[in-house]
Amino acid sequence: MAVWENALIMRSDSVDFIHSLRYAEIPATARHAARRALLDSLGVAAAGSVTEASRILRDHAVRFHAAGAEGATLLFDGRRTAPPGAAMAGAGTIDAIDAHDGHRLTKGHVGAAVVPALLAYCDELAPCGGKEFLTRLVVGYEIATRAGIALHATVADYHTSGAWNTLGAAAIGARALNLTEEQSAHALGIAEYYGPRSQMMRVIDYPSMVKDGSAMGAFNGVSAALLAQDGFTGAPAITVMDEEVDEVWADLGRRWRVEEQYFKAYPVCRWAQPAVEAVLSLVRAEGEAPIPASQIAGITIHSFTEATRLVLRHPKTTDEAQYSLPFPVAAAVVHGKLGVPEIDGPDLADLEVLKLSDSVRMVAEPLYDDSFPAERWAHAVLRLKDGRRLVSAPCTARGDPERPFSDSRLIEKFHELAAPVLGESEREAIVAGCLTVDQQDGVAALATVLYGRALDGPHSSLMASVR
Repeated sequence: MAVWENALIMRSDSVDFIHSLRYAEIPATARHAARRALLDSLGVAAAGSVTEASRILRDHAVRFHAAGAEGATLLFDGRRTAPPGAAMAGAGTIDAIDAHDGHRLTKGHVGAAVVPALLAYCDELAPCGGKEFLTRLVVGYEIATRAGIALHATVADYHTSGAWNTLGAAAIGARALNLTEEQSAHALGIAEYYGPRSQMMRVIDYPSMVKDGSAMGAFNGVSAALLAQDGFTGAPAITVMDEEVDEVWADLGRRWRVEEQYFKAYPVCRWAQPAVEAVLSLVRAEGEAPIPASQIAGITIHSFTEATRLVLRHPKTTDEAQYSLPFPVAAAVVHGKLGVPEIDGPDLADLEVLKLSDSVRMVAEPLYDDSFPAERWAHAVLRLKDGRRLVSAPCTARGDPERPFSDSRLIEKFHELAAPVLGESEREAIVAGCLTVDQQDGVAALATVLYGRALDGPHSSLMASVR
């Protein structure tokens, strides 16, 4: 351990948490939150599996990351690759539809990387029972969330989720592979050092398939644990071990950050969602008929500065639509809802939506800037063609921890996302599998649907391991 002692004092309590946490020590509320997060991530993955970004990533993983003796199966695909490739494709599939969970202080997303990383490890590398499966998931959420908070507290630039959720993927690997204390510290160090320190605002200004960096975050995190297992060494993970972030880690094992994740009502950037809520509160005023888009002369959105950077009005791809504010606001007004169909496919060319999108004006509100990122607010002003001016109350996005979705609403969201891809019986199997995963001997209830035909062939170790 001399190399670590000469650099930074090793945060042994964090490494100890990764290995020593027991299912019985996790509060019932945190277990429930983890089950909900698992279900939400898999619903988004199902929706994302039909995107062009997911197809490219899955084909790439099969072509360039071939499965060896210990492979993993691609989500909603069935083909097999090496575990880092499966984690990469799974994370990119979730990231392809911006409806996944997140944490306000990280300004990003944990589940997009840690869920596919967990599944990649649990296939052939380190299969486990249901209680351990959920415990590994909680470890990933606790480590990744704190790493994200620590990164934003110590680095001036705003990095994508892949820069820090990669440490959650590595932590799950350290536990699943039963690495030593020193190997685990190196796994975190490798993950942080090699992690994609990509600038988030660049993709806000130029939306594309790289999205929030989680595909490379998952790939890197899984690779980091495997490298550490083979003796590869890394520099200390500053976001975990530096004294400057002591406060972030002081409550590890006592405060459960998995309970603080938000869930999205709409498949677009979280920054645009308060604006969508504000506009819909006006056009759907209680007791009155909805205001048709044809009666609206213009819309002004007052929000925090970062939200006003979502400027694209005529997106050509779903990636551009998801990182827009004017377009989803207009689509929600015209269609009366905002789901995947409204931000993908033919609806991107809806002339009424595009016309209304052009009318949206965005104003940075200093009061809302003061509350960001812990709180995200917006209010809307509608100018109607009859001369009226309607002003909404300040709105936040639904699904925050203070205003959580009920279990029934989260299940409803899952079905909305997955219905175009999966049949009713398959969807029900995933819901039951997620919400009872820790009550089962393993994850067989999930595996058949998630991995499809792969389990009918010679590579069925995941199913075999839990029977």
